[in-house]
Amino acid sequence: GPCLRWRHQPPRREPAPLLLAARQSIGTRAGGLRAEKPGDNGKHVSVQRDRKEETLLSAAQKVKEAGRDFTYFIVVLVGIGITGGLFYVIFKELFSSSSPSKIYGDALEKCRSHPEIIGVFGESIKGYGEATRRGRRQLVSHIEYVKDGLKHMRLKFYIEGSEPGKRGTVHVEVKENPERGIFEVRYIFVDVDTYPRRTIVIEDNR
Repeated sequence: GPCLRWRHQPPRREPAPLLLAARQSIGTRAGGLRAEKPGDNGKHVSVQRDRKEETLLSAAQKVKEAGRDFTYFIVVLVGIGITGGLFYVIFKELFSSSSPSKIYGDALEKCRSHPEIIGVFGESIKGYGEATRRGRRQLVSHIEYVKDGLKHMRLKFYIEGSEPGKRGTVHVEVKENPERGIFEVRYIFVDVDTYPRRTIVIEDNR
């Protein structure tokens, strides 16, 4: 049969305590050195710097947006002011009793409804002002002056009707009424510029 032989092995010796302590100390330092890589501190500083730059950029962007909004606000205010001024001028020109356009319109309506004017010039009477350089008859000639402390205004414009070749010149004068604060008609008369020439008085309150 097989022959079993027992081989005597000496017991394993444990390292000395001082040697264990030295190994642990070296291992700890090596692990610390491996944990602290050269680039870690740089990355931490870079992250902090990036955050600061983002904060500064965010603040600058907010200031820029606030300035842009304020500029838009000023532009809107200026636009509202200009629009309001235009509406005021248009309203005063069209509806104020002291505007030449309003006086011209009232005088033209009286010419259109006057029987003698219709008899001379015919129906569909239209009025127009002085001719411009381009041939457009849009300007109504008028002058303003002060007499006895009251404002006066004189206008001159032209009329034509359905009768061919008939033309007339309308003269209007208005005077300020201080009690009512409006302009009142002093006279309106029409000079017939074609034969037979004559003057037609529409209103005379002098």
